[in-house]
Amino acid sequence: MNKKDIAHMRRQFRVNNDKLEIKEIFNVYIMKESSEVYHQQCLAFELLEDEQKELFMINFKKVLSGNLDEKLFELKFKRDAENSSQLILHHGLISQDTEQWTSQMLQIVEKMLKDKQYEMDVVITFIRGEYRKPMKRQSEEVEGSNQDTVYSHPFILCSMNRTEDPKKELLFDYVEKEFKYNVVVDPIIDLKAPITGFLFPSITDHASDVNHILYSTGKSNELNEDFIEDVINAEEIMTAQDDKDAFEEIVRSVAGDQMNTRTLSNVYDEVNRIMEENEEEEVPKLDYRDVERVLTSSGIEKVDQDKVEVAFKSVIDDEKYELKANNIVPKYTSKSIKIKTKIADISISPQDLRYVRQVHVNGKQCLLIEVEETTKIEGFDMIPEVLFEKADDLGE
Repeated sequence: MNKKDIAHMRRQFRVNNDKLEIKEIFNVYIMKESSEVYHQQCLAFELLEDEQKELFMINFKKVLSGNLDEKLFELKFKRDAENSSQLILHHGLISQDTEQWTSQMLQIVEKMLKDKQYEMDVVITFIRGEYRKPMKRQSEEVEGSNQDTVYSHPFILCSMNRTEDPKKELLFDYVEKEFKYNVVVDPIIDLKAPITGFLFPSITDHASDVNHILYSTGKSNELNEDFIEDVINAEEIMTAQDDKDAFEEIVRSVAGDQMNTRTLSNVYDEVNRIMEENEEEEVPKLDYRDVERVLTSSGIEKVDQDKVEVAFKSVIDDEKYELKANNIVPKYTSKSIKIKTKIADISISPQDLRYVRQVHVNGKQCLLIEVEETTKIEGFDMIPEVLFEKADDLGE
């Protein structure tokens, strides 16, 4: 699934929407002390009150929120996995019997609880429904035109949510005219911040892909590897941060630890160019041959494919691995380049890195930032100071 597919589906999670129908909802309450099922309930989603539906819709949207490779990950199922979750979910997807479906979802719950102790009670929610995506836009010219032909995607979505103890509060009773302590013992289910979740199957090229599953993690770039391997039975994957860190380590391995800002800026510009010239929907990937071309085009000397291939093997332990280009450039990962000094830490976008230089002034190392306008600090305009007159005095 690409980000457009995910965003389109996420927008459909709203009450009374004919493009997305939730047929059944299955809630399972887990006690933290025993890691056992305390209660389970399966209902037709339509039987819920509208207020409850709205709360769950917010929760389901949260499961599908976040950037790909940071909070959302399309995982490939392992082949020949024992007690395969892929088969369990597929059987649940096509089952016409509600009891069979809930039984299969309880098998997934059992995997979640095996050798696992949660710090709080948790509620695991499964829904089974149908997502309908139009093949083309509805006609706006023909008044009262029928719904266009749609792609139909049966799906199962899972959400795991923590519970919280109710707040201790003081109330005022208007009738009795007295202050009372609010005694509430029922735990509150936090539907606004799912711990984890998944969507099965993935959707690729307008078709359901039962060989992949969309996994959602609670925190960006923090994978639950046990959940991926033991619960979902999926292959390992690298986060966007892992890709970025690996690329930087490969560059250091090939070019050394020292590099001026102009060359580093060229590296990011070259990767950015690859992104902009890409005409495919799929994000371009860089293998060791592509990385060698990027580094050579950026002005780094003494770079060859063998050297980069060895670096891939050393850093990632797989010389055939392909780095996603959008994970490498901070602009596409919603992050900036960090410049760290003892005096201050500075964040800057990669395209502006060329305006930063490390220089020597009167025997001292200084960070020089070229600006086109007057710099303001706390609302005050800074007064320019002349430290040197010749550009030749600058040294990188």
